Amino acid sequence: MLGWKHLKTYICSLNFIDMKELIEKINAEFEAFATEANQQSEKGNKAAGTRARKSALELSKLFKEFRKVSVEESKK
Repeated sequence: MLGWKHLKTYICSLNFIDMKELIEKINAEFEAFATEANQQSEKGNKAAGTRARKSALELSKLFKEFRKVSVEESKK
């Protein structure tokens, strides 16, 4: 049976992995957004504009999740 100290360390390590994965997701989504936004502005591709707006909404959700995880990390 794990003690409280070991359990807390295990939970902290899980949050670190989650934070790292979250940052990777944010970076990937931002790259997708930048690509689509450039296609819209440079080539007038309307479909790319739709995809860019979808990416912007997803980024908003990811940033909210990042804030939540970041606040939890700062309380440790």
